[in-house]
Amino acid sequence: MPILNDLIALALPSGSHLVADETENRLVLSLAGQPLIHLRLNPKPAVQVQVEAGFKRPDTDAIWAACYWLFARDPACQRLTWLLDDVPNEALLSGLLITTDVPGDYRCERALFWQLPQPWLTQARVHSFPRQMIISAGKRHPLRAVNPQGEVYRRFDARLGAWISLRTVDIDHDLERFNRWQNSARVASFWQEEGSLEQHREYLTKLESDPHTLTLIGCFDDQPFAYFEAYWAKEDRIAPFYDAADYDRGIHMLVGEETHRGPHKVASWLSALTHYLFLDDPRTQRVVAEPRADNAKMIEYLQGQRFYCEKEFDFPHKRAALMVLGRERFFERCELV
Repeated sequence: MPILNDLIALALPSGSHLVADETENRLVLSLAGQPLIHLRLNPKPAVQVQVEAGFKRPDTDAIWAACYWLFARDPACQRLTWLLDDVPNEALLSGLLITTDVPGDYRCERALFWQLPQPWLTQARVHSFPRQMIISAGKRHPLRAVNPQGEVYRRFDARLGAWISLRTVDIDHDLERFNRWQNSARVASFWQEEGSLEQHREYLTKLESDPHTLTLIGCFDDQPFAYFEAYWAKEDRIAPFYDAADYDRGIHMLVGEETHRGPHKVASWLSALTHYLFLDDPRTQRVVAEPRADNAKMIEYLQGQRFYCEKEFDFPHKRAALMVLGRERFFERCELV
């Protein structure tokens, strides 16, 4: 089992830490200083997990924590087989575990684990927003939920050893940095949104009142570094250029702080942003982006996260590449840690 950053502890969004004492065949996890679960491991040919004799029956939270640890420990691990004496009903109902043909054997699939919204979504909805079709600006689309406010996503990136989080834009708090970012020559060459503070206040205020767009600030260790726009594609200007489904989401991306550029940082925030959008509504089957067709670096970054280029097309203001990532493709070999 490969070591990831000599992993001995994992931080959770709650503020607690999972701490491990691990050998090749044994794993003891503690949470907030208290013993959580003791396991025996059989790593070959596929990882088998069994609760040590004499340890209490694990609850769903303990099973989840052990799965998280083992998936984070080995990004190539795609499934875990749990050997349990009692039927884990709650874990089965949530999709954390699934049944197998062998009595007492249950599997945790990486592709299912990372689709569970807790604890990554800090404002997770209990149910999907009910569906009702409406027409606005001549476009027929589902009625959208009111946009959230505040932090919406948080996860500790074990590769970077840093928190990656997303929060909604607070115009009064974020206006000056947004203005500085948009007026940098690097950003302006692609966004073409240079302007004054008042122009940018007007820009953000207009989006704040637009139910089809969610404006977000990306943070590493709670320090803002990027601005993102997540939009419902069905109501967006991109809709006429491809067969947009009712719950497709699109993204516009801007990294403002020079210290947070580079492929390793992009891999962290782009996977987190995409993960958030797929978790936000389980009916979202695709995330799309439309960078300028000559923005080879951004296209390469998107392809590194398994987006593919469906085609090039002409917006009134630019030649764009339609980049598409499907839910199944994102989760089937999900490399989140």
